[in-house]
Amino acid sequence: MRFTKIHGTGNDFVLITDLNNDFVGKEKDLAEKICHRRFGVGADGVIFVRNSSIADTQMVIYNSDGSYAEMCGNGIRCFAKYVYDNKIVRKDEITIETGDGIKIAYLNLENEKVTGVKIDMGTYTFEPSKIPVNSNDKVIDFELKENDKIYKVTTLLLGVPHTIIFGELDNIDVNEGKAVEFNELYPARTNVNFCEVVHPGFVKVKTWERGAGPTMACGTGSCAAVVVANMFGKTDNVVKVSVPGGEMIIELTEDKRVFMTGPAVTVFEGEM
Repeated sequence: MRFTKIHGTGNDFVLITDLNNDFVGKEKDLAEKICHRRFGVGADGVIFVRNSSIADTQMVIYNSDGSYAEMCGNGIRCFAKYVYDNKIVRKDEITIETGDGIKIAYLNLENEKVTGVKIDMGTYTFEPSKIPVNSNDKVIDFELKENDKIYKVTTLLLGVPHTIIFGELDNIDVNEGKAVEFNELYPARTNVNFCEVVHPGFVKVKTWERGAGPTMACGTGSCAAVVVANMFGKTDNVVKVSVPGGEMIIELTEDKRVFMTGPAVTVFEGEM
């Protein structure tokens, strides 16, 4: 089995071409083995490239714990680079089928090399039943008790469930997100994004990812953090987001669409 390891701002993935569906039904076990950082390749997730009848290509992603993820912002940038580099889809505008619908990747190319990727992340919702959350009301600035603390949380669906907590990152241990992820409010669990607004055009984000734990970056989480910060009047519509693994640009449009721009870098190729 040939594979390529690619990272997006430090969020790393193993990508595997599976156009013949050879690994269907084996994804969970493969992800757990491949992602192990001592006994495997080491990654936050495994992404399978498959054929699509409704888009140029299909992305299927599994987290390091073997759980399925409908969507991943950093992962889809890596996916777009991979399918272009491997001549699976040789276009600078690629439609990608995901568990969260069809996304569009816009490739920045220099001498036919991918230098960055912009993703149309689609829209978001705060509707409790769609996230889902165990609440009849929207979870906005809601008091949640965990870790012997009271957090003010806001939860939305942007690709996957995301919970935003504002504060100074120096005073927050990202591992606090584990208890929040498994809080009974979230029947499908949630990503937890700790966000510090430095000024209206710049925020810092650290993420505890559902199914992966602390990661160097979370693309959908960075988008969700900017959506919530903007809703509260804390940021502009175009924001630079600093994560432990680098930086991304998040843009919000008047029709509630979210665009994310960031790097995708090949680490190495291998065979298992």
